[in-house]
Amino acid sequence: MSLKSNISYKILNPPIRTLLGPGPSNVHPRVEMAMLAPIVGHLDPYFVTVMEDTMNMLRAVFQTENELTFPISGTGSSGMEASLCNFIQPGDVAVIGVNGLFGERMADVAERCGAVVEQLTAEWGHIIEPDAIKAALKKHKKVKLLGLIHAETSTGALQPLVEASRLAKEYDTLFLADTVTSLGGQEVLVDEWGIDICYSGTQKCLSCPPGLSPFTVNKKALEALKSRTSKVQSWYLDLSLLSSYWSSSRFYHHTAPISMVYALHEALALIIDEGIDNRVQRHLKHGAALQAGLEAMGLKLHAQEGHRLSTLTAVRIPEGVEDLKFRQRLLNEYNIEIGGGLGPLKGKIWRIGLMGHSSTQHNIILVLSAMEKLLQLDGFKVNPGAGVTAALKVLSSN
Repeated sequence: MSLKSNISYKILNPPIRTLLGPGPSNVHPRVEMAMLAPIVGHLDPYFVTVMEDTMNMLRAVFQTENELTFPISGTGSSGMEASLCNFIQPGDVAVIGVNGLFGERMADVAERCGAVVEQLTAEWGHIIEPDAIKAALKKHKKVKLLGLIHAETSTGALQPLVEASRLAKEYDTLFLADTVTSLGGQEVLVDEWGIDICYSGTQKCLSCPPGLSPFTVNKKALEALKSRTSKVQSWYLDLSLLSSYWSSSRFYHHTAPISMVYALHEALALIIDEGIDNRVQRHLKHGAALQAGLEAMGLKLHAQEGHRLSTLTAVRIPEGVEDLKFRQRLLNEYNIEIGGGLGPLKGKIWRIGLMGHSSTQHNIILVLSAMEKLLQLDGFKVNPGAGVTAALKVLSSN
């Protein structure tokens, strides 16, 4: 009996969802079409032109002139790993801001690289304050790296970076910023803010499928890389090897994911066409409209006031409403995906993303209307139409 006769499978036919969770976001039709384009070799002259375009557009989106700016083959976590394993050697001190799950992950990765990690902790949903950063940098004779999550996906908090960068320069420390949930939606100014190492992910505000991690590093960080006394622990993520492939020498390192690079190329082209400033303003207005609508419905926002993401909103789950059941009904009855809480916030918050192609007026009204209906069915008192009315007021404003 052949093995084939024992295998059963379903024909691939995924449902069409409105993706309003913490990622991925919905993909623009132009990006989907790009992934259908014919495959060429990863060293083909045509693909080389695609690589060059992609790097140039990434520089524009990162707002940087860094020569080493390219997408790492892997999800956003590969960018985090590359940012730490290349610049940390055993015994180096790393100060990591931990105010959510991804700060915890960054600290974990740094420890795995052999760093002596000092965690700057804050309540999940609050920012890491500059005074705490300064005290940690001052405490140690030499801090090799300061790492912060710009947009903490687990809490909806937006971490200020300018003062942190200034402090890193004052103490001659490399400054690393995770912009996975901010690049292409929130303002990210790598050069102006003095960020030495920065990475992101494709599946959030860039509205590209998951699978690449946009990455940029400046000359100061590259000098630190050259001064290493030991090999980078990861061959796959060694920037000295990766840069040879993405530079004019095109030295073979690995077979790049051709279709994913096509997709990123088209996603970046859409951002350039829209205009980076226009795109940031769109996300700001849509985030404000969603948040106004949620509050008008009687719900409470979780993240620290004045430091809330516009790309992802964390809202507290009302007492008496069952988290998983609510989200399942939203998915099954309305085809809308939102996210639940992680870690200590599991069962306590919902995370609603308005990122990239998913950040539309239509989606704001859709999710508020659906949530209002389901909350009423759960016995939560909502003024009928209050959320949509408040959101429309923001959307119609200048």
